[in-house]
Amino acid sequence: MDAQARERNTSSEEPALQQQRSERSPAREQGHKPSKPHENEGKPKPSLKERLREHALLVTVGAVIGLAALIGGTVYWLDVRHYESTDDAFVAARSFSVAPKVSGYVTEIPVTDNQHVQAGEELVRIDDRDYRNALEQQKAQVAAAQANIDNIEAQIDSQREQVNQAKAQLDQAQAQAQFAQQEESRALDLVQKGAGTVQREQQTRSDQQAQQANTTRAKAALIAAQLGIKTLETQLKSAQASLSQAQAQLDQAGLNLDYTRVTAAQSGRVVKLTGAVGTFATAGQSLMMFVPDDIWIVANYKETQLKDMRPGQAVEFTIDAYPDRKLSGHVDSVQSGSGTAFSLLPAENATGNYVKVVQRVPVKIVVDRWPADLAIGPGMSVVPWTKVR
Repeated sequence: MDAQARERNTSSEEPALQQQRSERSPAREQGHKPSKPHENEGKPKPSLKERLREHALLVTVGAVIGLAALIGGTVYWLDVRHYESTDDAFVAARSFSVAPKVSGYVTEIPVTDNQHVQAGEELVRIDDRDYRNALEQQKAQVAAAQANIDNIEAQIDSQREQVNQAKAQLDQAQAQAQFAQQEESRALDLVQKGAGTVQREQQTRSDQQAQQANTTRAKAALIAAQLGIKTLETQLKSAQASLSQAQAQLDQAGLNLDYTRVTAAQSGRVVKLTGAVGTFATAGQSLMMFVPDDIWIVANYKETQLKDMRPGQAVEFTIDAYPDRKLSGHVDSVQSGSGTAFSLLPAENATGNYVKVVQRVPVKIVVDRWPADLAIGPGMSVVPWTKVR
């Protein structure tokens, strides 16, 4: 009985031992030791409410931050939808080159790179000795022309006196001719009555003819004197024209002398200075570039952003060089046409395959007040925000 009972126990324990060996064999093969049971394996896991209660402070802070972010995002979206922005915007100005109108050696350049100057300040000075000599020469030409005019006017005055003298002689000749006519009439009457001689009548007739000849000569002298005045008046006009020409040349010589001093036409900054003392500058040669103080912003908005954009709308913008400074301005005007329409080679959409591309339209933005402590010039990038609603 005992032997049979042990066999039954042995047969019932063998499957359990084999199962334990099979569970332990992988651990031995991998070199792992059987892990100890965790201290909290027997404890129940905490619920979500208990976990939130344990970290109440963090949950509260997170909820406040999330709510603030939600409110801020909503406010930002409700506000930003009233604005149109673009990153295709730049500072613009009507920059120009500074060049002399006369040629000569540069004797002085009283400005330097990036210097701010006021209107009328001297930028370049050119050697003016040749132009001073030319001015003095033209002054002499004017004086000579004026002297010629004075001479002709004196001749005209003299000729007028001759005209008056010729008139007096004509009057005298006419009076004598009239008396001779009367004498000849009386002598003829006496001859016809037999009281006078034929010789006397012939003498009076000869005197009458002589006086008529004197009258004709006096008239010719008067006409010649009058024609002399007209000739002198023509010469006077020619002399006056010569004086005007000499005066114009004198004025031009004075302008050329003034052109030796190149001054600023308006306030602004000197940039890209290339001129130097001692160089020979020709007329029209660029010596420096000039950027006026009058600068603005050109924002190239997409044509789909222009629906509600109008002149006078407020604009806020930042300059990439100074991102911490926010400036303000307003829309001045919107160009009547896209930028590509006025380019050197405008697009020709009527040929070839066509792919629609949203065009950019330049919008001029005038700044309310540029900060004096910032160096701002053409070409600097700007990000404007235009309030269109």
